[in-house]
Amino acid sequence: MTLTQATPGALPATEPWQLQMLRRSLKKQLKLQALFQVLGDVTGQRCLLMTYGDNNGAMNYRFRDHGGSWIWGDLSSENLHEIAELLGEPVLQLPENRLPFPDGTFDCVVVLDVLEHLPDDQSLLGEVRRVLRPGGRAIVTVPNGDPGLLANRLRWRIGMTPDVYGHTRAGYTLAELSDAVERAGLRPGQRSGYSRLFTELVEMAVNFAYVFVLSRKRKAQAGQIAPTSSGDLKRHGASYRLYTTVFPAMRALSSLDRLLPADANYAVIVEGVAPPH
Repeated sequence: MTLTQATPGALPATEPWQLQMLRRSLKKQLKLQALFQVLGDVTGQRCLLMTYGDNNGAMNYRFRDHGGSWIWGDLSSENLHEIAELLGEPVLQLPENRLPFPDGTFDCVVVLDVLEHLPDDQSLLGEVRRVLRPGGRAIVTVPNGDPGLLANRLRWRIGMTPDVYGHTRAGYTLAELSDAVERAGLRPGQRSGYSRLFTELVEMAVNFAYVFVLSRKRKAQAGQIAPTSSGDLKRHGASYRLYTTVFPAMRALSSLDRLLPADANYAVIVEGVAPPH
């Protein structure tokens, strides 16, 4: 376990770059909305947020604003220091096979786009069940790996295959994620999702430009599909300014998702409830 600690202090007067990027990420805004609906009121609860790289801390920041007492953990060493600087709190680098917490530590564990990176999802989900108190909840998000979805077929055709995202698999359907949660000893509860075709097309174009155009090579570092550090952002500052200019048009295109069926989501969420005793 590695612990990164930033010195607590007041945030700068200007909005941190991580939060600016979050406001301009259509998919992450939808993700937050969907997750908060499933999460509900966690006032007075002890919670853990688990991520796997591709994280600059902005999601953590918004979860803290939502309420509850949070511990932050990432299964990658990527950007731990910058996340800790933004939060002014410790960030743990977590192993996947044995979480460094006693049994029954948490009321809620949010596993945010982690399972698709792992060759063995049951090892981690079993640990999540162990650290949940009786009746506690795990909220798990993953990409929808259904090969029948149009954007998935397009993504793979243009070279945005799972390995480019640092994934060991394309993702899970809602039924597959529910099954994985249940096999770990958690009772599937709420099921949800977010991001439909038009948002995915926008996201795919942005990721493709970053990986195959801005990076000037066939493959960027595995899992790095957008700037995740201040250094990345500085290197691509002109491109990011262009993105902010066209963002209103992208948002308008994304809004067409409302015309599509409610279950046509490219990311899925399943809540798992720990046994009462």
